[in-house]
Amino acid sequence: MRVVIAGGTGFIGTHLCTELDQRGHDVVAVAREPTSAGLPDGVVTKAGDVTDRDSLDPLVADADVVVNLVALSPLFKPDGGDEMHDRIHRQGTANLVDAAEEAGVDRFVQMSALGADPNGTTHYIRAKGRAEEVVRDADPEHVIFRPSVVFGDGGEFVHFTKRLKEIFAPGVPVYPLPGGGKNRFQPIWVGDLAPMLADGVTEADHAGETYEIGGPDVLSLRDISNKVFDAEGTSISVVPLPMGLAKVGLTVLGSVGFPMGADQYRSLQLDNVTADNDVGAFGVREADLKTFDEYLGLTGAGDAADATATA
Repeated sequence: MRVVIAGGTGFIGTHLCTELDQRGHDVVAVAREPTSAGLPDGVVTKAGDVTDRDSLDPLVADADVVVNLVALSPLFKPDGGDEMHDRIHRQGTANLVDAAEEAGVDRFVQMSALGADPNGTTHYIRAKGRAEEVVRDADPEHVIFRPSVVFGDGGEFVHFTKRLKEIFAPGVPVYPLPGGGKNRFQPIWVGDLAPMLADGVTEADHAGETYEIGGPDVLSLRDISNKVFDAEGTSISVVPLPMGLAKVGLTVLGSVGFPMGADQYRSLQLDNVTADNDVGAFGVREADLKTFDEYLGLTGAGDAADATATA
């Protein structure tokens, strides 16, 4: 099977490319500025941009499956402003879907996000929801994944936790978290997610499905922050920061070019957990998934160096 992966050289993309290559498929990793770093020798890299419709036709011409992993982070304000979410997530998806339709591609696999909603509360969530509508209306059969936050080497989740402290309490052991860090996440390790994505690419029984995917634990942002700093041997005291003050702080910072803003404030009020974790659809039990503690080396089962690598 020939699989073209837009965003194939990114954090999740390199893991998915590796998984599919190991399964014996022909894999093409597409990026605006592709690099082969971290990819198996058998994976072909090509240049392409989902915002440039004309660049996509030659990339997907002989594909059986197209995977769209191209995404902006919801954790940081994008260069070019919040409107970039619509340009990348909705219009970029529409361009890639249109090219896949014209090429007669059999399946389109879309990386979405938990809470994706065309009428959602953030630019990111709205754009992801509208992109899902595009995918469902297209001719190729589709598979949509909605993961919670994904962690692992090269990921940004641990870095995000540290960056929040740099914003609100640089250089001191007190960590004022917006709202006390009560919003919840269900983080999943990229090494557990990639095989599920690969099954979504190759297995017939996933056609037409939308899957909410999360890890084995539901953790508040406060829990996560404590774990991240514990793994570094750093003691912090988490104290609540009133959401009104957090809104003012992030909005002002966003207006002067700092990579957080009003959208990130709104995100910090939302839970990011599955309604019904769908990992079982891939023959996986939650108990078999790597925990955040294991990844950080807090239980003895993980590798503390992994946590350092993400910083």
